[in-house]
Amino acid sequence: MVANFRPDASDPADLSAIEARRLIGRGELAAEELARACIARVEAIDPAVNALVARDFDAVIEGARKADADRAAENALGPLHGLPVAIKDMNDVAGLATTFGSEIFRGNVPKRDDALVAGLRKAGALPIGKTNNPEWSAGANTRNRVFGTTANPHDLTRNCGGSSGGSAVALACGYAPLASGSDLGGSLRTPAAFCGVVGFRPSFGVVPGDARRTSLLPLATSGPMARNVADCGLMLSVMARPDPRDPFTAVAGGKTAWRPEDFANLPRCDLASLRFAVTEDFGFAPVEAASQRTFREGVNALLPFLRSCEEASPDCTDADRIFAVLRSVIFLSTHAAFVDKSPELVGENVTENVREGRSYSAEDVAQALVMQGNYDRRWQGFFEDCDFILAPAVTAQPRDWHEAYPKEIDGQATASYYHWLACAYASTIAGCPSITIPCGRDENDMPFGLQIIGRRHDDLRLLAVAAELEALIAGLSELAPKGPDLAALARAPKLSAAEGFWDVP
Repeated sequence: MVANFRPDASDPADLSAIEARRLIGRGELAAEELARACIARVEAIDPAVNALVARDFDAVIEGARKADADRAAENALGPLHGLPVAIKDMNDVAGLATTFGSEIFRGNVPKRDDALVAGLRKAGALPIGKTNNPEWSAGANTRNRVFGTTANPHDLTRNCGGSSGGSAVALACGYAPLASGSDLGGSLRTPAAFCGVVGFRPSFGVVPGDARRTSLLPLATSGPMARNVADCGLMLSVMARPDPRDPFTAVAGGKTAWRPEDFANLPRCDLASLRFAVTEDFGFAPVEAASQRTFREGVNALLPFLRSCEEASPDCTDADRIFAVLRSVIFLSTHAAFVDKSPELVGENVTENVREGRSYSAEDVAQALVMQGNYDRRWQGFFEDCDFILAPAVTAQPRDWHEAYPKEIDGQATASYYHWLACAYASTIAGCPSITIPCGRDENDMPFGLQIIGRRHDDLRLLAVAAELEALIAGLSELAPKGPDLAALARAPKLSAAEGFWDVP
């Protein structure tokens, strides 16, 4: 190692990505020292939460030593130089298992990084391991038959969210300052809300999906996760690469319409100059009364600092139908063959999606696409009189992880295992960027996520606004976020010994 961490500072594992990168660049913190601190945190905490399901710590240390040697030699350093990053088990990392949470791919070990991971590594990041997700990211409870359950670090009896649940838990516990996530109907926003971290779903095409099978159907996208907004911006500056293999990533002359480097240096903005719309439920989402109360308490605390804040929502007519049909099309494209050939190896959620997809006709799909076009135009029109929308990230707060999904909300039955994610997929359908930041605690003392939504392709300004709101929230004692009790987690029994750990339908 080439440096010693400052003795008056906190554990290096708790540093922000930006601060850690600054210290490494100045020679005040060795990349190996940071890597060892993160590894020690994993070894102390992960038995209690089961978030990091594949790892090769020897490779991480070797990469950190090379990062330190490059700094000592005064070689050019990338924006993520020496930073550990946790990778969702939907992305290939060379030499680590990529299972997608599926028994069919239990033994799949890729030889090469996929494009997203290769880009992070080129920027200097060190993949510390793979994070758990539900089978094929289907659902917002991180459980599968390959690795079992991941628990919420704020309460080990509760759901950590999903599908990027392992990434959110890894961040909350200090395994790495950055983590990858992906989002179709809230898959990075929901776990960010449940675990008290930040999850950013960018506009479609900002983070290219070079291997997405339904490449012309704009619903699913990868995005950054971190413990604060600025760190998300730093990671996005690397993820937002020019890749013409994604038809929604506009590339001309080798460059995108957006400047990726701008995401790493968020501009300041005046919250009092902006027009905010506030909605509890977008007019259709089944938001529980307790979540509405917590949301209202948070918004009311912020109101004195906002010039314009109006109760309003875009017209979300047909949202449930659009999402149900088009989501099923995506699942049919990849998973139908698995259900047909190896039904015993496919879980309940994926099987149900395939079954549902086969119940729709070509006319149903055509109508859903037309509905989506009309839906999008209504949303874009709404933003003519509004700059940003404030809403809950999720319809219901974390429940017992044994429950596959909320089958009812305040006594009303949900329509499907994904219906309770309506607060997230409301903006997905319109292709608008959305970010979830911690904003207070709910009535069970669990983190609460505030969702902020902006115009399509207004990603930079959305991140800037989120950073301003984050700073404002940090200064309000009733809303300021707090992390999990790491000492208690280190003493907790192994989650794998809990009843129901492997009982995944």
